[in-house]
Amino acid sequence: MSQIYSRLGVRTVINGAGTLTRLGGSLMEPEVVAAMAEASRSFVRIDELQVAVGRRIAEATGAEAGLVTSGAAAAVTLAAAACLARLDFARMDRLPDTRGLPNEIIVARSHRNGYDHALRAAGARIVEVGVAERTRDPQPWEIEAAIHDRTVAVAFAAGFSDLRLDEVVRVAERHSLPVIVDASAELPPRSNLRTFIAAGASLVAFSGGKGLRGPQASGILCGRRELIASAALQMWDMDHLPALWNPPAELVDRDVVTRGVPNHGLGRAMKIGKEEIVGLAVALERFLARDEAGERERLDQVAVELAAGLKRITALDVSLVEHAGRWRQVRLQFPDQPDRQTAIVVARELAQGSPAIYLADAGAQAGVLVIDPFCLQPGDAQAIVARLDELLGA
Repeated sequence: MSQIYSRLGVRTVINGAGTLTRLGGSLMEPEVVAAMAEASRSFVRIDELQVAVGRRIAEATGAEAGLVTSGAAAAVTLAAAACLARLDFARMDRLPDTRGLPNEIIVARSHRNGYDHALRAAGARIVEVGVAERTRDPQPWEIEAAIHDRTVAVAFAAGFSDLRLDEVVRVAERHSLPVIVDASAELPPRSNLRTFIAAGASLVAFSGGKGLRGPQASGILCGRRELIASAALQMWDMDHLPALWNPPAELVDRDVVTRGVPNHGLGRAMKIGKEEIVGLAVALERFLARDEAGERERLDQVAVELAAGLKRITALDVSLVEHAGRWRQVRLQFPDQPDRQTAIVVARELAQGSPAIYLADAGAQAGVLVIDPFCLQPGDAQAIVARLDELLGA
């Protein structure tokens, strides 16, 4: 057990569930941790640091500009705030109060999820499009029919359905509307850094603490320069005298500066420190240089070995499943028999055991648990097999 967690009286756990925020995301590489420690030993202007790292984000994503945020959810809220206020200081000052202002963001019903609260947190009103009873994506005309003078953006949740981003973008562009993409868990593959911008998205949010293996409390917002500038101004510390305010011209135009200084925006509560900004920058560099095929092969082999060990347990139906075109995961199906432990009971027993083990449990009510090898450390696979055999082998 880690000494720091032991001193705090907190258990460490075996994470077979993947990069879940509630389990701490992913683990940072030593180079990232070292860079954060080095960053902690000096003072720096946060806006200059943000612009320098934003430049690297732009190069990696093909966007006009980039910003480090305190997570993907914060990036989505800042994206919505940017679309609601643009560079209007008075609107920035009002958010999240949008009464009487254009405030609607269109979302496909098939893309509604718990994380779109991040849009509403900025003051946006979500307008759903699509037919629920058909459980299908909206057609382009349905999106277009929802657009009017109160619409400020269209939001898109990557990976939620077969809805094509380029079709959504074409509709939005006809009305000069930005498209916000929540791509929080879409890395890897590395190609996705550019996929959404290349398809025409105006703003894209990525998590920094998942596949990038950066700080858990970090994220990326990349996209159009004007919108990134708005997001930054609504997050940065604005305790400036007007005569002395001099934000980096690379992101904030001089004509914006001459208007005065915006008040603290709603993103002020989402500030991110110099350590996380530097950690994200190094994590991004390492992600770009990573042997993606080699890592996929390694994770796939872990899954294969796990499945082989678990197939000895007759109470389980074990199979390997593709994970969004990346590495394979191990699917555990519990037979529907009254004398067998249910997936929910097993998940609870695993979490309460020693060591505590967490598996992906979204399908537990249907009798399914899934093991994602991404966060497993040496020895974890064997511990999972042994514990499940203890619970179910007899």
